[in-house]
Amino acid sequence: MDLRSLLAYLPFRRFKEPPPVVAVLRLSGVIGVGGFRPSLSLAAMESLIERAFKLPRLKAIALAVNSPGGSPTQSDLIAKRIRDLAEERDVKVMAFCEDVAASGGYWLACAADEIFARETSIVGSIGVVSAGFGFPELLGRYGIERRVHTAGDKKAMLDPFRPEKKDEVARLKALQKEIHDSFIAQVRARRGERLKGDDKTLFSGEFWTGKSALELGLIDELGELRQVLRARFGEKVVVRRIDGAKPWWRRRLGLGAGDAPAGFDVQGALTGVLAAAEERALWARYGL
Repeated sequence: MDLRSLLAYLPFRRFKEPPPVVAVLRLSGVIGVGGFRPSLSLAAMESLIERAFKLPRLKAIALAVNSPGGSPTQSDLIAKRIRDLAEERDVKVMAFCEDVAASGGYWLACAADEIFARETSIVGSIGVVSAGFGFPELLGRYGIERRVHTAGDKKAMLDPFRPEKKDEVARLKALQKEIHDSFIAQVRARRGERLKGDDKTLFSGEFWTGKSALELGLIDELGELRQVLRARFGEKVVVRRIDGAKPWWRRRLGLGAGDAPAGFDVQGALTGVLAAAEERALWARYGL
């Protein structure tokens, strides 16, 4: 028996090439730091992002985005960390918009080389918003005196218990414009010539369905995560979700990673209610 025939019978000749691996990172929820409810931030996501990029046989990272937005800074930090690792390790990143990828959620999607969505997904809202309530007459009605002492005449700017001042609103709008310009620059840098709409339309803060977003060049294709990954990498592709494992005692008690411990005070409970209401309002803006 010659050497070639012998090699044909050796065990290593019978092993097939292992299937490719795609890591799935879920970017779901309101973007920001702190609060009663868990939210998306670099601090919460960084270890998961790094774990995803360290998987063996990694062919791509899939971002499952479902967010109505939130903090522009945290959106930028998360997106930058993903881009830095993608370029460092030469790994393709694909984003899949679910119910909504709007405002900061779309900023996250732009971290990908390609963006996919369903026809019914909500995409876009490339703008900046600040919302709140004003109570200047409420205090007087109940005989409550507001006392605020500051070092710096702008320290209590836009206090909700005082009437609005034109110069303070003008300052807020100037800040919003700077953030909006950064958002626009990010979209242009990542989408480039794929954008098909005019600036007035694209960057007005308007949002669209996935079907319309495709026509405007905000996404690349209509498709669902597993369907697209199997088409790109074969039916045997290993889709591995990267998430934070809960401690055994939380699993036993049915508690999630962000659930509050027993014994929290009334102020904490009130804070939670307000945070939940604010989060609900963000989702409701997109009909969800």
